[in-house]
Amino acid sequence: MTFQDALPFLIVLAKCVFAVAFVMNIVPLLIWGERKGAAYIQDRPGPNRADIMGIRAGGLVHTLNDVVKLVMKEDIVPQHVEKFYWALAPVIAMSIALVTFIVVPFGDTFMGEPLKVSDIDGGLLFVLAMTSLGVYGIMLAGWSSNNKFSLLGGLRASAQMVSYELAMGLSAVVIFLGAGSVSLSVIAEQQSGAIWNWNVFSVPGAIAFVLFWVAAFAETNRTPFDLPEGEAELVGGYHTEYSSLRFALFFMAEYANMIVASAVTATLFFGGYNVPFLSGETIRENADILVALLGFGAVPALLFFAALAWRRRNRPFYRALASTDIRHREPKFWVLVWTGMAVGHLGIGLLGLSGVIGSAGPGAVGPDVVAFVLQLTALVLKVLIGCWIMIWVRWTVPRFRYDQLMNLGWRVMLPVALANVMFAAVWIVIKESYFA
Repeated sequence: MTFQDALPFLIVLAKCVFAVAFVMNIVPLLIWGERKGAAYIQDRPGPNRADIMGIRAGGLVHTLNDVVKLVMKEDIVPQHVEKFYWALAPVIAMSIALVTFIVVPFGDTFMGEPLKVSDIDGGLLFVLAMTSLGVYGIMLAGWSSNNKFSLLGGLRASAQMVSYELAMGLSAVVIFLGAGSVSLSVIAEQQSGAIWNWNVFSVPGAIAFVLFWVAAFAETNRTPFDLPEGEAELVGGYHTEYSSLRFALFFMAEYANMIVASAVTATLFFGGYNVPFLSGETIRENADILVALLGFGAVPALLFFAALAWRRRNRPFYRALASTDIRHREPKFWVLVWTGMAVGHLGIGLLGLSGVIGSAGPGAVGPDVVAFVLQLTALVLKVLIGCWIMIWVRWTVPRFRYDQLMNLGWRVMLPVALANVMFAAVWIVIKESYFA
């Protein structure tokens, strides 16, 4: 086999590795954000004890400690479980979370190659199918544990999935009615250019977004819809009998689902990878100018944060605590981080001024790299904003009762979703008939 024969396989392999790395590299950041976000909302310092050679990195070291702890803990297998299905359940939960991302585009093209793992036409249908299958991991975990609390968690998960999957699917119907396609690439492409091209700024799209986003909370088992693992009444729910790496898979699957749900929501309603007012062609044609502007433009803000961190280096992070306790101070590490980022952006700005990147043309790689980086950054920012909203809601809104959960899904969201589909269809007919 020659290199040319193997090239398509290598391209697909590189996309698969990138998709997995995209999700798995954000997971530790979300775990840290969950802890720090909860701390800020509850007016406490949060994780700041663990360090490596005196570097606490704002609590990021705690996440590394978690990894070491879960890897080294004893993997206990209870005697009363159905061992095959019990071991399979966390693998299903994590695998489905990663597989769902393969149809989400993270850019338009790179040297003519579409920037998503699988360019199937029914991308949106694939997402809905995979989210439906994801509940099987929880159901199997609950049933195979032979534990009444775990079984109740699995039953809750299945009922919750049925209730909210309908509203989520009908919300997605509104989007592909307007786009005329169920391909996520086509849906994202139609939202390029001005920010008001985003689907969320149409009336049916705004209603569909609210329904889809609430259903995404339920699909990811996030508070206030975390009844399958409600520790107040079910100890730990479906993962009560799990420990060590098996528990870690369930733990990471929740955050991976948050990332995928935010990425799909961003693609459907907020333009996906599109940078507001900058199409892919515009970025490639003005690559040097954009790199210079973005590089130099970020330097003042980064230096401001560095100066702020320097001013707070000897102040207690939490004023109610003793100022002599170094654990409650902002680490000087962040002064170096912000300064280093400022120097790096200064270099990026100089690179843009040098004209090395060049303009778009036959065989030009530089503009494609700039377009890829900017579009990927836009998608990552939208994903992080969505994940932060999920974290914010978790530490703000109390958990629903089970009857409230069912009532909201069947008697509120489903009728509103059906009415919105009819409204969207009438809206499209009127727009095409009288405003085309």
